Amino acid sequence: MNSSVRQQQERRQPDRRQRLHELVLALIAREEELPLMDEEWPEASSGGAPARWLDQNRRTLHRYQALVRTAVTLDALVDAEDAPQDFTPG
Repeated sequence: MNSSVRQQQERRQPDRRQRLHELVLALIAREEELPLMDEEWPEASSGGAPARWLDQNRRTLHRYQALVRTAVTLDALVDAEDAPQDFTPG
């Protein structure tokens, strides 16, 4: 990759990060209920509480990861619209 293309990509990186940040915030704003991770470790003597706690936090984490993946996908689609590539043979 030549240096001018690399420099252009490095300049666009902060813009992309800002776009992703804004997309994630917009997706979060659309959620009716978005749980937060529970930081309090449950009592070990309460039976299955630690397992439920871990499972709940895992589901919460997966939900946030899905929002981030959605934002990355939307950003990539916007980039593709801005700079369509020619995939015709030849």
